Amino acid sequence: MHRKMVSEVRAAVTTPQPSSGIQVWEFDAPTMEKFFLELAQEKPVRFTAQQLCAFTDNYNTVLSSGGFGRVYKGQFPNGVKIAVKVLNRGPNRNIEEQFMAEVGTIGRTHHINLVRLYGFCYDHFMSALVYEFMENGSLDNHLFSENQELQWDKLHEIAVRTAKGIAYLHEECQQRIIHYDIKPGNVLLDENFSPKVADFGLAKLCNRNDSHVTITGYRGTPGYLAPEFLLKNFPITYKCDVYSFGILLFEIVGRRKNTRGGGNSNDSLNWFPKKVWEEFEKGELMKLTEEKDRVKAERMAMVALWCAQDSPVARPPMSAVVKMLEGGVEILPPPKPFHYLFSVGTDVLRPPSDSESGSDYTTCEGTNSYWYKETTPIMAEYEITVATL
Repeated sequence: MHRKMVSEVRAAVTTPQPSSGIQVWEFDAPTMEKFFLELAQEKPVRFTAQQLCAFTDNYNTVLSSGGFGRVYKGQFPNGVKIAVKVLNRGPNRNIEEQFMAEVGTIGRTHHINLVRLYGFCYDHFMSALVYEFMENGSLDNHLFSENQELQWDKLHEIAVRTAKGIAYLHEECQQRIIHYDIKPGNVLLDENFSPKVADFGLAKLCNRNDSHVTITGYRGTPGYLAPEFLLKNFPITYKCDVYSFGILLFEIVGRRKNTRGGGNSNDSLNWFPKKVWEEFEKGELMKLTEEKDRVKAERMAMVALWCAQDSPVARPPMSAVVKMLEGGVEILPPPKPFHYLFSVGTDVLRPPSDSESGSDYTTCEGTNSYWYKETTPIMAEYEITVATL
């Protein structure tokens, strides 16, 4: 269909126009043709298995593999590099669900911080997805490596841009998209180390007015799952992504993978996010990193503590997370998180009492919110605060 559209547009654009004087199309045809070609390619293209075989040079280079299948490096005839994700086929319907989730969600989105889906292949023998190629792989390969080549400014930029990508999914799409598997392994980096959220195999569309969604089966990755997943029949909202992003922030601040066990185990007691809270309680959050990195590290740690609140309602929306990370507001002290590590029950997931401020912390409109308050450099220097009535 796209090819037919493109050929029709090309024929119409290149047809000579019978008129005297300067031909407008002589100047505009290449520009207009390029425009219409790009327009026709906005939606994912359905490729054949033979085309994918040619694009990948008979699946010559494997980028990664896992339970889902394998990802191969490829290239379009015009030289654009691609990553072809071939899903395992079998009696398990989870693969079909993953395929439909990825095409149905990322296939309808366009954002600089979301990986682009060029197209797909689906027939009796193959289920595959064709993505843009990300030169520097996933964030976890750089974050947890021994040389730790990424500088702190770049890590902060990655955190902000990743938050913007998730905010787009939650708050700007026609239907809200919940990712369900936010983690460093699903944040890909291009040639400039700019991040793009990827792997929408667990994602789900939901109506913006729905207070929660119905979940069947296990979703997400252990260690990044919000505590509400531990409770049967507890309502799940888009705030589960906010919690997972908070855990990702802790890993950026610590430059290490979080370890976590259950209950009162030693792993649980040594869990890095819990250590961050203890440093915050002592007023020594700045000691978490080196001198030159302390201001941004403290800000990111504060945002992470807010994102990882036990109660989904107490967690900020991702638009507020972006605002706090960017540094234009004063982050308010968060309540204590992680009660669920030691006592799992519905009480720990209820919103904390906030009788002093009277806030219902469901929005961040206006000059004040539950998570931050507006400020400017001049206001901060002279300790000017916004009056509340």
